[in-house]
Amino acid sequence: MAFIQCDFRSEALGMATHFCAILPAEDGFSPAGAPVVWLLHGLTDDSTAWQRYTGLEWYARLKQAVVVMPEVQRSFYTNMAAGPAYFTYVSEELPAFCRRMFGLSGAREQNFVMGNSMGGYGALKCALRRPQQYAGAAAFSAVMDANDFLHRRQASGGLRPGEAAAVFGPGEQVPAAEDLFALLGAADPAALPRLFVGCGTADRLWLMNQEMHRRLNRRGVAHEFCTCPGGHTWDVWGKLLQTALDRFLGPDKLSFG
Repeated sequence: MAFIQCDFRSEALGMATHFCAILPAEDGFSPAGAPVVWLLHGLTDDSTAWQRYTGLEWYARLKQAVVVMPEVQRSFYTNMAAGPAYFTYVSEELPAFCRRMFGLSGAREQNFVMGNSMGGYGALKCALRRPQQYAGAAAFSAVMDANDFLHRRQASGGLRPGEAAAVFGPGEQVPAAEDLFALLGAADPAALPRLFVGCGTADRLWLMNQEMHRRLNRRGVAHEFCTCPGGHTWDVWGKLLQTALDRFLGPDKLSFG
């Protein structure tokens, strides 16, 4: 396996940034024929977190998959009201750059987006706003209700003063274009990619993940809702990632022993 850390200038962000990527390096491997997983980090982590805290590289090797992990700071994968255009970067510019650089496929059936917490929110937002780009989307312990999350976190001191307004703009409500429930309500269920929602039953975001499951059922959106013991922690997310990769990418392509 090759682990790559790439620094480059993003036009969408108007500044230099970086991402991490994992590519299989076995003889005969073709990036053009490989599944690509766009794997998104959470609010307090960065582009190295999935590599550091889970068995990601091993999972990618077994599936012969390419994994790309962007850096988005605390942006909520949003074209910020007072900051860079991170949604455009993640959903448009970075995929185009990686396809040029590594020869990855842009075909819908080979692209998947996944993430944890804020990254789970970002993954579902990508799937709901750009359904034609992804064959599957997985959200682990996701911030499903951004309005509820931001109000509660501000009250508890979890967000810095002015941070919510910088991301989503002034006012008491998250704009509809950034609200997963509103996006789901406006979506064509038949056009959506396969969805996987997972959460630990002791997670502080458990209730909003249950609510997303209920709303997906009401809209008739086919999805898998996977629960397990545990809280908002990496041991849960590592297990959910492995399960989601099995669901989307099928049996392991390599065997050992």
